[in-house]
Amino acid sequence: MLSAFISSLRTVDLRRKILFTLGIVILYRVGASIPSPGVNYPNVQECIAQVSGGDSGQIYSLINLFSGGALLQLSIFAVGIMPYITASIIVQLLGVVIPRFEQLRKEGQSGQAKLTQYTRYLSIALAVLQSTSIVALAANGGLLQGCSLDIIQGQADEGLNIFNLAVMVTVMTAGAALVMWMGELVTERGIGNGMSLLIFASIASAIPGEGKSILDSRGGMVFALVCAAALLIVIGVVFVEQGQRRIPVQYAKRMVGRRMYGGTSTYLPLKVNQAGVIPVIFASSLIYIPHLITQLIQSGNPNGGTGWWQEFVANYLTDPSSPVYIAIYFGLIVFFTYFYVSITFNPDERADEMKKFGGFIPGIRPGRPTADYLRYVLSRITLPGSIYLGVIAVLPNLFLEIGNTGSVQNLPFGGTAVLIAVGVALDTVKQIESQLMQRNYEGFLK
Repeated sequence: MLSAFISSLRTVDLRRKILFTLGIVILYRVGASIPSPGVNYPNVQECIAQVSGGDSGQIYSLINLFSGGALLQLSIFAVGIMPYITASIIVQLLGVVIPRFEQLRKEGQSGQAKLTQYTRYLSIALAVLQSTSIVALAANGGLLQGCSLDIIQGQADEGLNIFNLAVMVTVMTAGAALVMWMGELVTERGIGNGMSLLIFASIASAIPGEGKSILDSRGGMVFALVCAAALLIVIGVVFVEQGQRRIPVQYAKRMVGRRMYGGTSTYLPLKVNQAGVIPVIFASSLIYIPHLITQLIQSGNPNGGTGWWQEFVANYLTDPSSPVYIAIYFGLIVFFTYFYVSITFNPDERADEMKKFGGFIPGIRPGRPTADYLRYVLSRITLPGSIYLGVIAVLPNLFLEIGNTGSVQNLPFGGTAVLIAVGVALDTVKQIESQLMQRNYEGFLK
C-alpha cells in the first residue's frame, strides 16, 4: 500500500489529483470550524464542555463525531454531507418503486445525469429541513441539554429574532450545497469518491482528540488497551469487507459474423457485506426519530405531562447503553441489511443478463434455476453480513456499559465510524492502484 502511494506521488497526473483532493479536504475542515452568523461561539464551546461528560450528551456526541464537530458548534457546515447522502439513498430506493426512475437508471449516462440532478434538488430541500431543525433546537435549548447558557447572540436581551434565525438557516443550507459541490469536484478531478472522502475526513479529525481524552482520563494502560482493541477491530473489518463468494460463470462460444466470441470463464463476486454501511445509517436514523419527536413535543409544551410513550423513550431509547436500545438497534440493522440487499441485487436480472450473453453457472440451468441459486447463495451470505454489521455497530454501546465513564462514550473505533473509514480507505487505495496500473501497464512486451 505504501509503495502505491509513493508511486502515485511520482506520477504527475496522480500527484495533481491527490494534492487537489487534499486541498478540498482542508477547505472542508476549515469551513467546519467557522461558526454561523448569530452564534455565540464562546457559549457554544462552554456548553459542549458541560454536556460532553454527562448522560445528556451521549446521543449528540455520536452525531458530533460523524460530522467532525461541525454540528454542535453550529458552523457553516453544520449540516454537512448528510442531506446528500440521505437524498442519494432515497433516490436509489425510489428507483425500485417508481418506474420512471428505474427507466432512467437503465438509460445509461443520460439517465444517470437526470437522477443526479434530482438528487441535488432533494439534497437542498433536506438541507433546509435539517438546518431549520438544528436552529430551532439551538434556540429553545434542546440541542445542548443541560446547559443554561444562550447559544444565539442577543437571545437573553432582545429575545429571538426571526431574521437572525432565517440567516442562520440560509447560511447552513448554502454550506450544505457548497459541501455537495466540493464532493462532486473531488469525484471528478480528484482521487476516490468525494462524498465518502469528506465523511472520512470528518471521522478522522475526531480520533486524535478522543484518544487524548481517554489518555488523560484513564491513563496509559487503558489507552494502550483501547488502541490494541481498535487495531483488532480494524483488522476484522478489513477481513470481512474483502471477503466475497465467487460464483463461477462459464460463457459458451458463439459466432458473430466470421469471428468467434465467448468460451471464457469468469466469476460473479458476492460480497459478505453486500449492503455496505447503508443499513447502519438507516437504523441509527430510525432509532433517533422517537427521541427527536419527544424532544420537540416537550420543548413546544414544557408544562405538559409525560405519557407512557415519553417514559418508554426516556428509559430505553435515549440511553445507548440500555440493553433494550442495543437489542432494537441490532434488530433494525439486521432487518435493513436484508431489505437493502433485496432491492439492490436482483437475482432475476442477473440471471437474464447471463442468459442473454450465453453465460451459465456450471451445474445450474440458465434462467429461473440460476436466479433461484443466486437467491439461495445471497440469503446465506447476507446472514453473517448482517450479524457482522450489527456487532460492529453496537460496539460503542457495549463500551458505554462496560466502561461506565464519560470518556469512553465518544469512542471513534466502532460503529458507523470504523465501517466508513475502513471502507473509504480501501476503495481509495484500490482506485490509486488501478490508475497506476493503467499508466504503467507493460503488457507482454517489456
